[in-house]
Amino acid sequence: MAIKFQYNKTSLNGLTKQLKMRKSALPTLKNKESALRLEVRKAKERSEKLIEDLDAALKKYDYLAALWNEFEPGLISITDVDLTTVKVAGVKTPELLGIHYEISEFNAFTKPAWYVDGVAILKELSRLGIESEVYKEKSRILDYQRRKTTQKVNLYEKVQIPGYQEAIRKIKRYMEDEENLSKAASKIVKSRHAAEEAEEEARNDR
Repeated sequence: MAIKFQYNKTSLNGLTKQLKMRKSALPTLKNKESALRLEVRKAKERSEKLIEDLDAALKKYDYLAALWNEFEPGLISITDVDLTTVKVAGVKTPELLGIHYEISEFNAFTKPAWYVDGVAILKELSRLGIESEVYKEKSRILDYQRRKTTQKVNLYEKVQIPGYQEAIRKIKRYMEDEENLSKAASKIVKSRHAAEEAEEEARNDR
């Protein structure tokens, strides 16, 4: 990225201000990047743990597989999922508050005794599945913001800060050269003027 500038004091002041701002923001960005990296890992681990718990629960209830044929389809259904927004390392992410179920009425006396347990088991399995998806989405959002922050850190650290520093050096060097030339020119003018005066005096003394 080429830094646009002019060889004057106004441009120098503007670049110095921009450089100072980026140098000041860089540590905060690096801290945010580290925090986001940690939170991404935690969200991924939580999602994976919930999936493991779901697999373990499915295996745990394998012995009921034959009985599920007696279970009425549509006896229990999910009607809504309550989510809230929580800030993690300054980023808005979803969090599961609760799951709403609709359970069709059934006669506990005529249905198998395990029906009530079956409803509780389905609730547990669905909660694990939904919560793992919420954490997967949380991880995705955090990772996206982490990548954006990393890009900004790299932009500041590897492109903009060195670019501003180089532009400032060029302007200062130009201004110093201009000042030295001006001083040299002034000396030449003075010495020439002095020589002319001396010559004039010598002519007057004749």
